[in-house]
Amino acid sequence: MDSAPQFLLTLGGILLLGLITSTIGRRTPLPRVTLLLVFGVLIGQQGLNVIPPLFTDNFELIADMALLMVGFLLGGKLTRNSLRHSVKQVLWISLSAALLTTLVVSSGLMLLGAPKEVAILLGCLASATDPAAIFDVISEGKHRGRFKNLLLSVVAIDDAWALLLFAVGVSLVSHLNGQTGDISSLLLAAHDIVGALALGAVLGLPAAFLTGRIKAGQPILSEALGLVFICGGLALWLEVSFLIAAMTLGAVIANIAQHHESPFHAIEGVEWPFMLTFFVLAGATLDLNAAASVGFIGVAYILLRTLGKLLGGYVGALGCHADHTTRHWMGLALLPQAGVAIGMALVASSYFPEQRQVLLSVAIGSTVLFEIIGPVFTQLALKKAGLVATQENKEATGES
Repeated sequence: MDSAPQFLLTLGGILLLGLITSTIGRRTPLPRVTLLLVFGVLIGQQGLNVIPPLFTDNFELIADMALLMVGFLLGGKLTRNSLRHSVKQVLWISLSAALLTTLVVSSGLMLLGAPKEVAILLGCLASATDPAAIFDVISEGKHRGRFKNLLLSVVAIDDAWALLLFAVGVSLVSHLNGQTGDISSLLLAAHDIVGALALGAVLGLPAAFLTGRIKAGQPILSEALGLVFICGGLALWLEVSFLIAAMTLGAVIANIAQHHESPFHAIEGVEWPFMLTFFVLAGATLDLNAAASVGFIGVAYILLRTLGKLLGGYVGALGCHADHTTRHWMGLALLPQAGVAIGMALVASSYFPEQRQVLLSVAIGSTVLFEIIGPVFTQLALKKAGLVATQENKEATGES
């Protein structure tokens, strides 16, 4: 079959069957992200193998497009009004969740006998989360309240901490190995983060004044998508974090463009087909063999990362005097992990090729698990936090 009909038939099938899967998800306790990933596994290379290479070979492009939209929408939540009373909590919780997870995983693996280099690098990988999965779970459930808003803000800046910790980890391991140029990873992380912030700001400042001046409708959608994709293209070309750049773009527009909110509403109307395709193809490209071969270090990593996120969320919330609900449920909501960790593992493998096998097998294997079950725990945390908040409001108003 020619590539054009093959492409259209596959895309149509993914969208329709993905829609059915998403509809089933509304009638089950499982979030639709998990069901879409499982559906992708079933029709992917290690299942029925009905997705042509044309799609799986271009998964990275589809993933970038979906994540750019997620980044832009997450950035739009970082407004002065939303952060006015929570910026301290966002910084405390996000930093604590990333740092303590790294420390728990690294120290735990060392105590269990893993090589220091492997333990340090895997600890840094563990700090990253999956903003796309968490964002979708929140969107699907139509959750309200402070916990949801705080979670969105924490996830929005989480990857920046992960990149910094990873740079420090690579430098430390280089030093332990006696390698020269161990500052290069720090410079690379600085370029990645600062460059992304600068790019998002440079594009966002004029866009904040110029967007929304055209008649409402299709031009608004064209403006928003055009800005997001140009931002992503420039970020990839300049080799800076496209996710952080898109978040910065969204945050700048949301805080400066007081005359409208159209770009965000416009993208919210079209991002779901991209997200649906992204999650299905993510499941189709998951390496289940790697998940089965993680071994003792992989199992320990999974358990230690879970403990680290739970502890980090609790300590961060305790340090900034957050409420009881946030202390007990924030860490659980941060369990999803995806491509950022695998990307870090690939970079670390290029620095330390002798550790390539263990780094990639653990990163890919744990990602399979956390991608599928992580959203379930995020959904559980959101529901529990919502129930607790509702009960506290009733008690505060004297209701029975």
